[in-house]
Amino acid sequence: MPAILIAVGSTRRPKLAAVEQALASFSNQLDPAASFEVQGFEAESGVNDTPCSREELMRGARQRAEALRQALDKDHRHAGYYVGLEGGLDVAFENGLHHVFLESWAYVSDGTRGFFGRSAGIELPEPLIDEVMEKGIELSAAIDRFAGEVGIRDAQGAWGVLSGNLITRQEAFRVAVLAAFAPFYNAQMYKTARAAGA
Repeated sequence: MPAILIAVGSTRRPKLAAVEQALASFSNQLDPAASFEVQGFEAESGVNDTPCSREELMRGARQRAEALRQALDKDHRHAGYYVGLEGGLDVAFENGLHHVFLESWAYVSDGTRGFFGRSAGIELPEPLIDEVMEKGIELSAAIDRFAGEVGIRDAQGAWGVLSGNLITRQEAFRVAVLAAFAPFYNAQMYKTARAAGA
């Protein structure tokens, strides 16, 4: 029996590793008799390089998965699941103050149904907020300058810099993927909840 393809709309190593790590946690619940293959593909998000709202993050993740499905369809290829991942910023207001959080989002589709999941959020310091939201500098470039390093997004990411490497970019996406896949690997619970709400 051939492996079920889980197609990811990115070729970046932290994102692919996050999907592989998440899959290892739930593959037996998803289908105990199946084997899975995670493969990355380039897919456009259709949103800004650094999304600056929850809506834009969600749209970017969904559009990556949908663009990937369309591209594979053109090549007469099919995946069991299409995964779109998007990282960026969400702005919240509390007690009259604005807070900007870095978040990682996932959207998973089986070609018919799709679901979102997200990581926790970590608050950005004001100088970084100014660089990204006021000056329009992409987060990956701003965090490199902020940390005095190069290529951070392909390593620990902004998550690692801000959390002192207690939470990496890969870990944040792993949590988002776990959450987005939940309606598939925990289908009975979702079916029961739908029936109870009917």
